[in-house]
Amino acid sequence: MSRYQRYSGGDPLAPPVDLAEALEAIGEDVMAGYSPERAMQEFLRRGGAEQSGLDDLAARVAQKRQELLQRHDLDGTLREVKELLDKALLEERKQLARDITMDDGDRAFRELRLESLPSSTSAAVSELSSYDWTSSEAREAYEEIKDLLGRELLDQRFAGMKEALEGAGEEDRAAISEMLGDLNELLEKHARGEDTDQDFADFMDKHGDFFPEGPENIDELLDTLAQRSAAAQRMLNSMTPEQREELMQLSAQAFGSPELMEQLARMDANLQALRPGEDWGGSQRFEGEEGLGLGDGTGVLQDLADLDELAEQLAQSYGGARLDDVDLDKLERQLGDQAAVDARTLAELERALRDSGYLRRSSEGDLRLSPKAMRQLGKSLLRDVATRLTGRQGQRDVRRAGAAGELTGSSRAWEFGDTEPWDVTRTVTNAVVRTAAGGGSARGGVRLELEDLEVAETEARTQACVALLVDTSFSMAMDGRWVPMKRTALALHQLISSRFRGDALQLIAFGRHAQVMEIEELTGLDARWAKGTNLHHGLLLANRHFRKHPSAQPVLLVVTDGEPTAHLESDGEVWFSYPPHPLTIANTVRELDASRRLGAQTTFFRLGEDPGLARFIDSMARRVDGRMVSPELDDLGAAVVGSYLGSRSGESSYGEQFGGYGGWGDRGFWVGG
Repeated sequence: MSRYQRYSGGDPLAPPVDLAEALEAIGEDVMAGYSPERAMQEFLRRGGAEQSGLDDLAARVAQKRQELLQRHDLDGTLREVKELLDKALLEERKQLARDITMDDGDRAFRELRLESLPSSTSAAVSELSSYDWTSSEAREAYEEIKDLLGRELLDQRFAGMKEALEGAGEEDRAAISEMLGDLNELLEKHARGEDTDQDFADFMDKHGDFFPEGPENIDELLDTLAQRSAAAQRMLNSMTPEQREELMQLSAQAFGSPELMEQLARMDANLQALRPGEDWGGSQRFEGEEGLGLGDGTGVLQDLADLDELAEQLAQSYGGARLDDVDLDKLERQLGDQAAVDARTLAELERALRDSGYLRRSSEGDLRLSPKAMRQLGKSLLRDVATRLTGRQGQRDVRRAGAAGELTGSSRAWEFGDTEPWDVTRTVTNAVVRTAAGGGSARGGVRLELEDLEVAETEARTQACVALLVDTSFSMAMDGRWVPMKRTALALHQLISSRFRGDALQLIAFGRHAQVMEIEELTGLDARWAKGTNLHHGLLLANRHFRKHPSAQPVLLVVTDGEPTAHLESDGEVWFSYPPHPLTIANTVRELDASRRLGAQTTFFRLGEDPGLARFIDSMARRVDGRMVSPELDDLGAAVVGSYLGSRSGESSYGEQFGGYGGWGDRGFWVGG
């Protein structure tokens, strides 16, 4: 048997979640110093370009909560009772005035009794319980008060009872009384641990029509009843003392008998004992003018509880929080279909990020960006660099930088690790010949096999040995240069690892001391506030890297925003002095000269506008026939990548102020203004 229900998953033709946008945003936050876990949470909180985030959903929850409190008041039932009482008194007075057959003394006594009624509505209703009405309309209005109170009190505990019992007779009321009696017996039996599954089944067979929610066991029944009963208690707590006193006195008139109130009080006590974790003592402050009846008011209190629960779920501020915790049914009920779709999409995005391999858990238990994520983020940064290099987005791709050299016109079989372009003609021809030799026909198409692939041969290219030195002193973090520095390192790393795999790149961070770092370590590096710019130590490590690759062309790239203020002593201790000490300058220059003797092509990237720094860096660059570039922060990545590509192609001219980056021509990258 097939079962169908309304689809609630949003647009079934909607595209899958955009991990690229999420990963880029997460990567930016990680480079700014956030942990990957927090960065992911921040993205889910903000949302994407076309995706609502948790903050938006939480704001809508808060707005609805405020609207409910500002729109409503809790005296709706009291107002309705007052209107019915006024109607009954008016109709009775009219009847007394026009009934000419009535004894004058009796009329005067009745009019006096009506005039002397207490000002309190509840007291007046109680006073009139023994009054013999002469007007049928007045009697009906007064009886409607008792009927209304009974239906409202039941609607407080069983949603929908007010409407269901409208016009109900004595037989219906007797059924209600019997259900309440059986329910209390079941609850008390359950509290003693004496109930059975059959007891619940028998109760539902007999009284199931009163429970449209269709609970499947005693616990589900308890949860539903306790939540509603606790909301009724919170509504009572939210009333003013005067409203509460009026209601308690009126409750005795429900259905003209105190028995209903006694049964409901017994049920409330049973539920509170069985579900003490519900909020039985809370209250809300309503400030509106739209009166709510007891049943509707209890529903609003339940809505407020749902909204509070959703606010906590959307805040994700508790330990182990996941977006799967968000109750989508409640969210849809409170904010509509689209809100549930947005939350479901965010949950799918969170699962996809955790399951896609972009985030991995370290041995310490915290989340980190995986190598796969680093590659994806590097590709995005490299595309941005390409755009800045060409100045015309989308016309050219950094992929051209990966050409292995000039084409020779020959081709050869593909081997693992080859980056040369395919020779498509030879590849397809190989597949056709192989298919025909095997007795097959090419009419239905051919299938490419690994053995068919051929690549275009190119002239050999020079291998480069690259050292990227990045300043990690406190001024870099203080002046907003921390993230651009990391973006630059990641873009260069992605270019070399994907297009120039034969080149050897080493990333060296230098602050008070220097150290070699893997790209994942540098990308996740927190801002360092220790004083010191130890370029001397960084150059020592760079020269060691160059010496390990004697056949490669050394390329030295230095990103800094300050003069050297520290150097490494012979015993390995760091010497720090500000202003820069002559000994620090001498040690730094000596190691820079060593880089020149090793044949390094050197470029300094100066950040900041300090004239003294500009003069110092310029003199350092001139000393080794290098270059100084002064890019804006947004252009730092393009400047470093462009300098690297220029060094590889043997170009020597590079705009001193990075006025013209260069571009891509038919023969690859060119440098110049």
